[in-house]
Amino acid sequence: MKRRDFVQICAASATGVTLPGPASAGTLTARMYARAKLVDEKGEPLRLARLQPGANYVFDYPYAATPCFLLRLHRAAAGGIDLRTDSGGAYRWEGGVGKDKSVVAYSAICAHKMTYPTRQVSFIGYRDAPSPVAGPGKVITCCSDRSVYDPAAGARVVSGPAPQPLATILLEHDPGADETYALGTFGGEMFDAFFRKYDFRLQLEMGPRARSSIDGTTVVRTLESYSLQWARC
Repeated sequence: MKRRDFVQICAASATGVTLPGPASAGTLTARMYARAKLVDEKGEPLRLARLQPGANYVFDYPYAATPCFLLRLHRAAAGGIDLRTDSGGAYRWEGGVGKDKSVVAYSAICAHKMTYPTRQVSFIGYRDAPSPVAGPGKVITCCSDRSVYDPAAGARVVSGPAPQPLATILLEHDPGADETYALGTFGGEMFDAFFRKYDFRLQLEMGPRARSSIDGTTVVRTLESYSLQWARC
């Protein structure tokens, strides 16, 4: 069997593990979805070395209407960081993937009021440079509510009203083939609440496809090509 580079999640197995319900506390385990290969806009396997450090990349996972951020940080994201969800669930984030452990992925749904990148505009994204909200930069900021997350530390909340980190998207990198896959989530995912809040909008924009599971492949795009406008703060 080929050696593969996994994000490790508190020794949780990749089979049959689920997140506790919203009222549950204690140690969380991963929630696994369909395994989806990350590909570029030409349908070719995404090569992590070609990702620009500090740039915003977006892919849809685990549903067609739920965008995620893919980031290549300027340094390794070592992990070993203990985090907690709003409901009290504890989990340990174990860092990035790739040759230099610098590639991370998170749900792009803000943990406060569920702001997310739409096709028209994105009020949430990674800010590499300093700004009034981002401070010295290298953080994910939500301009809707001024929540700030640190992607090098499991997307923990740095400032603002967000009650918990962004949910981690679990990645698997095969260094031999140089292919990367999304496997599931870890932490406080918000998909049920997201679909309840935006059901009418998503039905108008995507119809029943909004809740379709991503399976097989998912296309990685720059945020500039995913959303027509990008609000910066």
